[in-house]
Amino acid sequence: MKNNHYALPRFSRRFIPIWRRNFRVWKKMAGSSILGHLADPVIYMLGLGYGLGGMLPSIAGIPYITFLAAGTVCYSTMNSASFEALYSGFARMHEQRTWEAILNTPITLDDIVFSEMVWAASKSLLSGLAVLAVIWVLGLSHSPLVLWLIPLAFLVGLCFAALGLIMTALAPGYDFFMYYFTLVITPMVILCGVFFPVAQLPVWLQSVSAWLPLTHAIDLARPLLTNTIPAQFVWHIAVLAGYALLGFYVALVLFRRRLSQ
Repeated sequence: MKNNHYALPRFSRRFIPIWRRNFRVWKKMAGSSILGHLADPVIYMLGLGYGLGGMLPSIAGIPYITFLAAGTVCYSTMNSASFEALYSGFARMHEQRTWEAILNTPITLDDIVFSEMVWAASKSLLSGLAVLAVIWVLGLSHSPLVLWLIPLAFLVGLCFAALGLIMTALAPGYDFFMYYFTLVITPMVILCGVFFPVAQLPVWLQSVSAWLPLTHAIDLARPLLTNTIPAQFVWHIAVLAGYALLGFYVALVLFRRRLSQ
C-alpha cells in the first residue's frame, strides 16, 4: 500500500461532476464572492496606482498604475486560488467530509484532488477577469494582447492551487495556513515585482525572485499590457506549468498518505 502512494496520477473525466458540485454550491453565494474578487484589486489599483503613483515617475516608460495593474492581475489570481485550495479545500476534506462521501462512489482520490485544483483555478480566473475589467474601464491598456491575460490567469491559478493543496494535505487545522501566507505568499508579493521592479532588489534577492512562480507570471503579464510579446514566454509558461504539475503530484501523494491512515 505504501508504494501506491507514489503512483503516477490517473486522470479521467470523473473530475467534472465534482467541479460541477463545487460550482453549484458556489452559485448560492456568487454575488458576495464576485464583489470580494473585484473590491480588493480595485482598492489596490486606485489607492496605490493613483495615490502613490501620482508621486512617482513612470517605470520602464509606463505610468505606475499600468505597471501596478499587471502585478495586481497575478497577485489577485494567486490569492484567490490559494484561499480556495486552502480554506475551502480543507473544509471539504476535513470539516464537511465531502471527500469521504465522494470516495464511496467510483470516483478516485486522483479525480478529487485534480478537481480541487481545477476548481480553485476556475475561481481565480474570476479575479483575473475582474482586474482585467478594471484595466479596460480605466483605459490603462487597449492592446489586443491583453486578452492573453485570461489564459494566463487560469495557468497562474492552477500553479498556486497546486501549491496550496500541498499545504492543505499537511494542515492539522485552519491556523496552519497563516504560516503559508506569512512565509510564502507575502514574501512572493514583495520579491516578485508586484509593486516595484525586481531590478531594485539586491542581486542575491533577484536570484531568489527568479525561482518564484509569481515572478514568471508577472514577467508574462506586464509586457502584454504594453502591447509587447513577453521575452522568453515559452520558458515562463513552462515554469508555471512545471510548478502546477509537480505541485499536483506532491499534493496527491500527501493526500494518499493522509487519508490512508
